[in-house]
Amino acid sequence: MNTIFAERFKSARLLSGLSLQDVVDKLNNKITRQAIYRYEKGEVIPDSEMIAEFSKIFNVRPDFFFNPMTVEIGKVEYRKLKIPAKEETRIQEQTKDYLSRYLEIEEILGIKNNFVNPLEDYPAVSGYANVNHAANSLRKEWKLGNNAMPNIAELLEDKHIKVLKIKADGNFDGLQTYANGNIPVIAYNETQMDNKKDRLRFTLLHELGHLLLDFNESLTHKQIETLCHQFAGAMLLPEAAIKQELGEHRKQLSMNELGNIKKQYGISMQAIVMRANVCKIVNNNYTRQFFKMMDDNNWRVDEPFEYHGHEESGRFDQLIYRAVVEELISMSKAAALKNMTLAAFKANTKMI
Repeated sequence: MNTIFAERFKSARLLSGLSLQDVVDKLNNKITRQAIYRYEKGEVIPDSEMIAEFSKIFNVRPDFFFNPMTVEIGKVEYRKLKIPAKEETRIQEQTKDYLSRYLEIEEILGIKNNFVNPLEDYPAVSGYANVNHAANSLRKEWKLGNNAMPNIAELLEDKHIKVLKIKADGNFDGLQTYANGNIPVIAYNETQMDNKKDRLRFTLLHELGHLLLDFNESLTHKQIETLCHQFAGAMLLPEAAIKQELGEHRKQLSMNELGNIKKQYGISMQAIVMRANVCKIVNNNYTRQFFKMMDDNNWRVDEPFEYHGHEESGRFDQLIYRAVVEELISMSKAAALKNMTLAAFKANTKMI
């Protein structure tokens, strides 16, 4: 029990992004840094009063400290690299905590993780032609045709890829890894993307490229990132679809037609123009002019036109409610899996 508490106590502290001294300060020096250090080493367990205090500081339920962590995550690859070590640790702890609760409800319901990489036998990628072909192969395997994909987060969950929302600072877009050796995971920064659905869709598919594709060893990190960008663009807007929308060759494009394609396919106007460029619909000179115009109008971050599609998976919540209705777990256990108080969970739950 001491070992479990020690691991979970440290995890809760890291989740909250607090140092040992931060905890001391929040408790108004009721305890020392040495005492907290002893908790994290498993030398002693605090009394129930102190556990309640820690629960408030770390924003977790008291039973969090006594539920063993069942998740080990592999090497983590980030969409953006400049993340402080403290923030990186907090992101990874959030990922492990969310996954441990997710996998627990699946175990309760007897759901197995049957992920198979549909591109496992695909040759090592070295250029655009490879990723374009891989995207077409994946769309064919998943029976997507050339149509717009309405909800990518839900699609990935249906394919046994866990999609997690993480709260992080502005330097983090997304990450991908494998949990327990065989469970693919993509996490994204909800702080950055909840109001930018086209950006979220691109990030999810960029990370999918990292998960599914094997890259030639001679490629640099920057080259691999570019290829994952191109994979995401090819998944969102296949070559056949963009040529149907824009034609084979164009000297220039109108903002309105780009906006309409954005609203239909859920892909940013900038990504559309990059797709048009790699598909040889527009030339490099036009592409440079377009991005200069975007810079001049301060549209690189906040583009004109909005994509308003739904972009979220409710699978985790659905599994919890299913377990409650089938009386496999109590309401209290459901609240714990949601990391909510029982009162808050009941207030947000409508039962027939």
